[in-house]
Amino acid sequence: MSEENKTETMEEVDNNILENKKVKNLTSLVILLTGLFVGSLFVDFSQLIKGGGISQKVLNNKDVFQLDGKTWVAYPEPMIDVTVINDDNCEECNVDEIMLSLRKVMPTMLSNKVDYSSEEGKKMIEEFGIKSLPAFVFGKEVEDTELFGQAQAIFVEKNGKYFMDSAKAGLPVGKYLQTPVIGENAIKFGPDDAKVKLVEYSDFQCPYCQLFQKTVSEVVKEYGDKVQFVFKNLPLESIHPRAKAAAMAAECANEQGKFMEYGDKLFANQKIWGDPKQTDNRMFTSYATQLRMDVSKFNQCLTDEKYKDKIENDLKEATEFGISGTPAIFVNDKFKNGAVSAEELKALLDQELGINNEGGNSQTIEAPEVAPEVK
Repeated sequence: MSEENKTETMEEVDNNILENKKVKNLTSLVILLTGLFVGSLFVDFSQLIKGGGISQKVLNNKDVFQLDGKTWVAYPEPMIDVTVINDDNCEECNVDEIMLSLRKVMPTMLSNKVDYSSEEGKKMIEEFGIKSLPAFVFGKEVEDTELFGQAQAIFVEKNGKYFMDSAKAGLPVGKYLQTPVIGENAIKFGPDDAKVKLVEYSDFQCPYCQLFQKTVSEVVKEYGDKVQFVFKNLPLESIHPRAKAAAMAAECANEQGKFMEYGDKLFANQKIWGDPKQTDNRMFTSYATQLRMDVSKFNQCLTDEKYKDKIENDLKEATEFGISGTPAIFVNDKFKNGAVSAEELKALLDQELGINNEGGNSQTIEAPEVAPEVK
């Protein structure tokens, strides 16, 4: 081999050695930089490659950190999914304030909205027996929250999900999807096919109910067969200890077709029969005598507590609708609390009947709405 060829061969060998050194040096540099990168930043190299983002090892050691101008805070509770069933066309159904309140006690809550008229909305309404909007259905993770531990009674479990009972939680109702049931044995006046159903929950020992009774009687009489009036008992025993006994007496009077007259007697004599010293039914019997009822039959009805279950069912229904005060009325699906004025009651009835009273000549002046008496 010539000296020239030997020289060229040695040069090639030297070049190969240099290239190998460069590769080894670059590999070492990558390893070194990777180690520094992982050790000094919030991102694991493996997660960076996978697009996973924040390092779990770093998160485990931090309660607060910032990223892209945002501050992230760690909470001990899991992510909570909540489905809000609502009606966008209902102004009274706005949930902004409710959601703010819920996030104060469940900061990890994630919400999604479902329209009540959609197939999903209808299915959930039927599944949970939802009576009003807005409605809130939580995922199973809510079991691990502090709120659930302290207020489990407001949640109703079904199929691994939890419906929050708005009535028990004290949340305002924006819109009712159901109205009170009017059974065959209901105290009612007016035709069953009337376009408007006016349902009142009342307490015979409640002074506001006494005030409202005259108003509702006169208005119902004025509208005649256009309206069916339904009376339901809501005796607030915690503040009116004789209210349930009075409700029983009124039911027994209704059995003999004397409900209105007997009800008037009870309201007119609240202070007498409602006196705590009155512990028997003598006053109730005396009113039956005055109205020429079959007193023997009436007294037997009282003794047997014949309508106890009916009164209890009225109470239960009122609770399910979130009603805790009297008087309270439904005009079809429109709800009002308190002793509303005759003008306001007429406006509700006219609205449901499709009557336009703009420019009317009514000069009636009534007392302003009175708040209901509550438990």
